[in-house]
Amino acid sequence: MGVKHGRDYGDILKELTEAVGRISDSYVFLRWILRTGTGWVDSEKNEVHEALAEDLFYALGTEPVITVGSGVVMHDQANHRIHILIGEEELAFVPLV
Repeated sequence: MGVKHGRDYGDILKELTEAVGRISDSYVFLRWILRTGTGWVDSEKNEVHEALAEDLFYALGTEPVITVGSGVVMHDQANHRIHILIGEEELAFVPLV
């Protein structure tokens, strides 16, 4: 189902993709091993982060807090935002309206 939103889904997905990309070990959520060196190109990293962002968007509709690697992604229903944190530090937030 996903979270309720008033903004264009494509814009939300783009911003959420960028935000989860800031979690250095976000790939752990998908149980993938990050290949180093020439194994990953930027387009591949973006595809992985976009797939993760899509999964998170829909999962946040039923689970308001999800651990992603060393980060946490939270749906703030009252303020219509998705927050991305590592510890107490907010890396980013994505407005839903």
